[in-house]
Amino acid sequence: MINKDYWLNRNVFVTGCTGFLGSYLVRELLQRGANITGLVRDFVTDSKLFADGNDKRINVVRGSIEDLQLLERVLGEYEIETVFHIAAQAIVGIANRNPISTFKANIEGTWNVMEACRRSPTIKQVIVASSDKAYGDQERLPYDEKMPLQGKHPYDVSKSCTDLLAQAYYQTYNLPVCITRCGNLYGGGDLNFNRIIPQTIQSIIHGKAPEIRSDGTFIRDYFYVEDAVLAYLLLAEKMEEGNIYGEAFNFSNEIQLTVLELVNRILALMDSNLQPVILNQGQHEIKHQYLSAAKARNLLNWEPKYSMEEGLRKTIEWYMDFFQN
Repeated sequence: MINKDYWLNRNVFVTGCTGFLGSYLVRELLQRGANITGLVRDFVTDSKLFADGNDKRINVVRGSIEDLQLLERVLGEYEIETVFHIAAQAIVGIANRNPISTFKANIEGTWNVMEACRRSPTIKQVIVASSDKAYGDQERLPYDEKMPLQGKHPYDVSKSCTDLLAQAYYQTYNLPVCITRCGNLYGGGDLNFNRIIPQTIQSIIHGKAPEIRSDGTFIRDYFYVEDAVLAYLLLAEKMEEGNIYGEAFNFSNEIQLTVLELVNRILALMDSNLQPVILNQGQHEIKHQYLSAAKARNLLNWEPKYSMEEGLRKTIEWYMDFFQN
């Protein structure tokens, strides 16, 4: 159960606060009375953080996670207790085209955040966003937390490294860190229209047949963003009492869908007669990938709040409103 007063007047630093997950996390933390400092690299006008006006309710620091001195200054001046390190270059296709900038953001950015936290005496907990992609391709499904991290392609490798760096800072320096590994996040406010759910909804709204890059049989986890936010907060709250520092947790609704099944569900929920177009162009992508959340259920007493249908309905409503306006 979530403790409503836990975050009251707590000094929290969020990297990636203009991003999809970050903007939802800021909103929830504000509702719980936290004092938030957010790191903003680019001013993305359509970001939910700005659209909701929440940038006016937090301390905004302009800069990037590649700047270690800036991070040290922020943690010191704002007396940060809790860090949510979510900032990353998060798109697989962009990582394949731009590996160096992806490695700088995701790997160097993570060691900078870890190092700044290590040197800051006020830090009580650090939550680092890894990913199901950190596991790479595994023969056994579903993936559990004991499996090796073995990314093979730029994005997956960057997340394996993010994860291992966080573990190293716990093992070597006793940094109070925990790691999240989530499936593919979805929800209203995701402006990366090369992701399957926003892209499909956008196509249907504009009367175009949705396109599937792969052959449609790839199996993935799809995890609703508001469930992810609640999982992050619960993990942070449980770190001290559960003595789970250094641990990684998978978060998933544990529903496996092929891409084609997912697109057909969205078509049905939007009452559309359009037929998906299968392009069969997927490259450097893992065919079947989904997570076991048994550890989070057992150790954290966690479970998702939203069903797949509820999550998709809320997401569709957000995009209908977004494109109307």
